[in-house]
Amino acid sequence: MSALPFHPGQRAEIRRTVTEADLVAFAGLSGDLNPLHTDAVYAARTRFRQRIAHGALLAGWISAVLGTRLPGPGGILMSFRLRFLRPTCVGDTVTAWAEVAAVRADKPVVTLRVGCDNQRGETVVEGEAVCYWEPVQEG
Repeated sequence: MSALPFHPGQRAEIRRTVTEADLVAFAGLSGDLNPLHTDAVYAARTRFRQRIAHGALLAGWISAVLGTRLPGPGGILMSFRLRFLRPTCVGDTVTAWAEVAAVRADKPVVTLRVGCDNQRGETVVEGEAVCYWEPVQEG
């Protein structure tokens, strides 16, 4: 089996700013209409004082890194484990990232540290993803 084109420390990221449209679209697509995400009056009465983004929206941005950047096309998510550390609100800019932690020698499998950081450099999500990877065939 040929070696995978990945090495520990290799990193990729995408950057997105959370918008009102993101919350509305995600709530509609997922069916998660929790008022903490969708109702400003309700959210104002919570400890967050404002609406917060769906955790699964941030997980989706991590998935976008995995599917498009690292390992990229040909990658299949085998497992995904996340911890949500801080709230993310409308207007926050999030950098979703993945970093190679280990590459299996016997199978085309890569383990990645994953997460999201906000514009203040605070980690808001951290975790691990394991992906199977095979190159996409041209033609």
